[in-house]
Amino acid sequence: MIFDAARLSFANLFAPETRSVFWKVIGLTLLVLVGLWLTLRQLFVYLALPWIDSMIPGTAGWEGWLSLVLGIAASIGIALALALLLAPVTALIAGFFLDDVAEVIEKRDYPLELAGQPLPLGEAVAGTLKFLGVIIAGNIVALFLLLIPGINLVAFFLVNGYLLGREFFEFAAMRYRSPADARLFRAKYSGTVFLAGLLLAAFLAIPLLNLLTPLFAAGLMVHLHKKLSRRDPGFNKFSAEK
Repeated sequence: MIFDAARLSFANLFAPETRSVFWKVIGLTLLVLVGLWLTLRQLFVYLALPWIDSMIPGTAGWEGWLSLVLGIAASIGIALALALLLAPVTALIAGFFLDDVAEVIEKRDYPLELAGQPLPLGEAVAGTLKFLGVIIAGNIVALFLLLIPGINLVAFFLVNGYLLGREFFEFAAMRYRSPADARLFRAKYSGTVFLAGLLLAAFLAIPLLNLLTPLFAAGLMVHLHKKLSRRDPGFNKFSAEK
């Protein structure tokens, strides 16, 4: 079930119907990452270097071998920071494009079924910000675990697998259910959702391809929610609020 949903979602990445969303996600993700890179680098230049110069005279600016070494170390540190921020960035972008992806999939792959309804703007923004906070908190925990040899990679997959699986599935489910029903449905199939989340975490770990994580995750969870709803029609109740 999970791999079938993943196969359909991956095919959806390159479908003509999602091409415009594809370029929006790529463009916004790159824009945000570049903005973060420049911001972090400038903070280092204006804050860290003067402090270093005050501690070790003669290292101001980028002159000298010590400044060069520090610059290289800072670039590596910033790159690692961006790698850790990739999950929050993709999560934030996904919150704005999930409904676009879901609508394309529903119309093309499930034309005879009832279409889902996007969340109201205020509720969608609030949910996206909540999602962003949860992802950041989870990655802070994972960052501390990186200091413990042997479990850092496991921590990355477990933390991101759980959070990505939970939040993306609930986003997809809330197109058909009230938030409370979506959480209950996710909890009932928590094992399946977690395994799907691990697949998302693996996708997130692939360089360059991970920029497509929002589209892939949205499509996977829309398909997975559809399949689970068909398997459990008794739970497929629609909220009056929808």
